[in-house]
Amino acid sequence: MNTPNKLTILRILLIPIMVAVFYIPQIPYRFTISAGIFLVAAFTDFLDGYIARKYNLVTDLGKFLDPIADKILVLASLVIMLTEPNIFGMYNVMLGKIIGGVGVTIIVAREMTVSVLRMIAATKSKVLAAEKVGKVKTFITDVAIVLLLVGAEFAIFYNVAIVLYLVSVLLTVYSGTVYLIKNKDVFN
Repeated sequence: MNTPNKLTILRILLIPIMVAVFYIPQIPYRFTISAGIFLVAAFTDFLDGYIARKYNLVTDLGKFLDPIADKILVLASLVIMLTEPNIFGMYNVMLGKIIGGVGVTIIVAREMTVSVLRMIAATKSKVLAAEKVGKVKTFITDVAIVLLLVGAEFAIFYNVAIVLYLVSVLLTVYSGTVYLIKNKDVFN
């Protein structure tokens, strides 16, 4: 197993650790520590891709595991944050539930749609490349997740976190639409 694949496996292993830390109330600053674990895991995504491309270490296992690890990391983070009322609703719990719930639903729907589209394309021996706007969306979403977690304990970050989260939801809609339009021939 090569280094990029080991980094992807590490990312997968960090996910349950992040979730466990998030839910153990005896851990001081558990949300901030969870954010740190998320940040390390997200960095492994960048690092494994960089190493794989630079040293020509791209493997079928990596092509399979990397996008799954990415989706599980982001979606697990968003779902657990929905269970903590102060993360999306520090000022208004009901509004936070709506913003959090609707946004997470949109993000999950987009990820599922893109994954299904890629599977359909694969049956036709076609590879669908990631769009640049999708990469920007991923970066903004990752930053929003980190700031939302930290903002739950350090309110100074909260307003920026919510704005970035809303931007990430809008980018999710936009990037999903662009991806579907650009690859509509897959459905023919």
